[in-house]
Amino acid sequence: MQDKFTGRAPVNDSLMTRESWKIFQIMAEFVEGFERLAQIKPSVSLFGSARTPPDHPYYKLAEETAHQLSEAGFSVVSGGGPGIMEAANKGAFAGKSLSIGLNIQLPKEQSGNPYQDISLHFRHFFSRKVMFVKYASAYVVLPGGFGTLDELAEILTLVQTGKTRRIPIILVHTPFWEGLISWFQDHLVEEGMISAADMNLFKLVDEPADVVNAIFDHYEDRGFEPSAWEREILLDL
Repeated sequence: MQDKFTGRAPVNDSLMTRESWKIFQIMAEFVEGFERLAQIKPSVSLFGSARTPPDHPYYKLAEETAHQLSEAGFSVVSGGGPGIMEAANKGAFAGKSLSIGLNIQLPKEQSGNPYQDISLHFRHFFSRKVMFVKYASAYVVLPGGFGTLDELAEILTLVQTGKTRRIPIILVHTPFWEGLISWFQDHLVEEGMISAADMNLFKLVDEPADVVNAIFDHYEDRGFEPSAWEREILLDL
């Protein structure tokens, strides 16, 4: 029954209490993420499909990319699950730098892969996504589905709008991405949805060594630590 003054159904007190207390669960996820990731520098967040089997070329590409990043001194952060996430953790785990998994609890349970030096667990996608961005020196995006596209759109939006610092955003494997990039150019740029300069926010490469080189090229004149101005931006992420 609706309240005659507000036109809304009465509030379920039990549900409201549960909703209010969720804030403490969310706070706990942020606090643990900040405390455990803040000192892990430099790090690279690597994304790709959870559905890619170990014998697939994309899995091998992700594993080798992560291994080269790890050997170059970058901790590698993935979603902690199967597929390309597992390949990323596996490659990093075999290298000299840390392998980190930001695991998410899903209705269809995602099991964490066994190649994680540090494992964090999240109930909420939004708090997990902040952790992918906040301490990353680069984003490396391999072939994937909606989740991968979500992460790509997130970092492009944050950099484009100045809500986070400019970092390398690297798309790996031209044949997979070229159709999307053409659509960006032919529709988003041509119809004024983004500027032509926004096409420079990301770089397309094909080989693991090109990923590593692109990151070092970006930081050649400045180092990996955020500037004082960038630290202020990241506080408000």
